[in-house]
Amino acid sequence: MYKHIKHSGRWLISHKDWKANLVFMFGGALVGLVAVFMAISSEWANHSFSNIVEKNSYYPFIISPLGLILVVYLTRKIFPGAEGSGIPQVVATLELGHEKERSVLLSIRIAAGKVLLCIMGLLSGASIGREGPTVHVGAAIMYSMRRFVRFRLYDMERVLIIAGGAAGVSAAFNTPLAGIVFAIEELSRSFEVRTRGLLLVCVVVAAIVAIAILGDYTYFGKTSATIELKDAIVPVLVCGIMCGLSGGVFSLALIHGSRWVSPFRSKNPYVVATLCGFGIAIIGYYSGNLTYGSGYEQAQAIMNNTGEIGSEYGYLKLLATIVSYLSGIPGGIFAPSLATGAGMGVHISEWLVAYSYGAIILFSMVGYFAGVVQAPITAFVIVIEMTDQHELIIPLMVTAYIATGISKSICKTPIYSTLADNFLPEDKKLHGKN
Repeated sequence: MYKHIKHSGRWLISHKDWKANLVFMFGGALVGLVAVFMAISSEWANHSFSNIVEKNSYYPFIISPLGLILVVYLTRKIFPGAEGSGIPQVVATLELGHEKERSVLLSIRIAAGKVLLCIMGLLSGASIGREGPTVHVGAAIMYSMRRFVRFRLYDMERVLIIAGGAAGVSAAFNTPLAGIVFAIEELSRSFEVRTRGLLLVCVVVAAIVAIAILGDYTYFGKTSATIELKDAIVPVLVCGIMCGLSGGVFSLALIHGSRWVSPFRSKNPYVVATLCGFGIAIIGYYSGNLTYGSGYEQAQAIMNNTGEIGSEYGYLKLLATIVSYLSGIPGGIFAPSLATGAGMGVHISEWLVAYSYGAIILFSMVGYFAGVVQAPITAFVIVIEMTDQHELIIPLMVTAYIATGISKSICKTPIYSTLADNFLPEDKKLHGKN
């Protein structure tokens, strides 16, 4: 009887099971701590650059080019592989089967460089976010945990990478559910049921650590925007179509722009950095100094209907983000995309004056974000969790799916998996030319 219970019962958890759980818990806590550091340091960098610009609007014409040159130099000489948002690198490592290949893109050295260079990019006024880099850093941290325990399940390294990336989203936005959805929808279409518990542990612990330090906050604060379902049809259609179209154009520009610029950038990296730096400064100057940085404060001001942000802001932010990305510096597009969507909402609200302003802003944010990443579930879940707005879940969901469909008609392949091809050998590329 005892022997039967000992060998066939699952009520006793083995030493290896406990060790695996501890690895995921510790890794999740570490990702949460790094995400908190990135949040605080990124906010400091944004404010520091804003203070500089307030003193003289022409300073960015010096700081942005020189700052981008320095970031590009450090990226190429010390932290190769840290460029861009970091999510394409994570997607690429899921396709690579050898530890040596994965280690090149998910080393702790690259993770440290990602943090440092992202902050330096924000100090230079680049239109980048910290959330994509946090995904890269989270995946690198969790991948490094493989050396502490020998897992029994097949390809557990892949699960570590997915869990780290999901934990990065969870801690960066304080959105645990969005982290899980992002892992399933964007990073991996399917994975073993037995690993879901470990992924959940990592994601939840990362969120708990971030909440414990920063408090139980919503990324953009709470909004009371409401609209009746029968009144939501027109704004949902307009926002879904317009923002999906804009998101698809942005993705297409980033994909083709990267292909066109890459050969010239490999030969003349500092010339490209200089030109992009001047581009960022010019766009920032004509926007009234609004397009610099992640766009978090501008998006929050738009949602709360405070400040004077014109209808052109969203389009200028879109352009500034493209220029920043093409420079080759590390930096994400999550936060800038949400700010761009909010800005487009300002423009759309000038047309749809009979409808709820707050609802239009939310529809535009989720529509543009879904159009960029082509991950509709992640888009509406992340906006719902960031704004604590659950009453609009159905129209937000419909907007996300409309925008994704419109975007796919323009940009045939998702942006992250397409950009991931840059880090894959020819025989493992995910997509052909778009």
